Amino acid sequence: MAVRLNHTIVSARDHSASARFLTEILGLSAPVHLGPFAIVQVGDTSLDFMESGGKINTQHYAFLVTELEFDEIFARIRQRDLTYWADPSQKQSGQINEWDGGRGVYWEDPNGHLLEIITRPYGTGGSQSPKPHPLLKASKE
Repeated sequence: MAVRLNHTIVSARDHSASARFLTEILGLSAPVHLGPFAIVQVGDTSLDFMESGGKINTQHYAFLVTELEFDEIFARIRQRDLTYWADPSQKQSGQINEWDGGRGVYWEDPNGHLLEIITRPYGTGGSQSPKPHPLLKASKE
């Protein structure tokens, strides 16, 4: 049996609005509501938004997209006038990155979760990026 991630729970102040925000930005099907969850299907897995009464511990969610999808999603980010960054430390505002021969951009959802779209998985570009991705560490084998 191959192990696959089935779902993860995403804390939200308003689970319906948060799930809808993600589906609208990424161009996905509308969320499905089941019990306390607003479920967003992303490929073979789902992000199950659930309301949190307390402090939300923000997370990072990265989505691998095609070049065309990147253009469409990035256009929706700009149409909504959302702040975006080229880096996860949110220092390079208003820019995208071209790490590892692809394109990437970060932005926040209404709960402060850091979302990212990339067109190429990090480490697959076949060449050294001028500025290595800050989250990528060299293997010590």
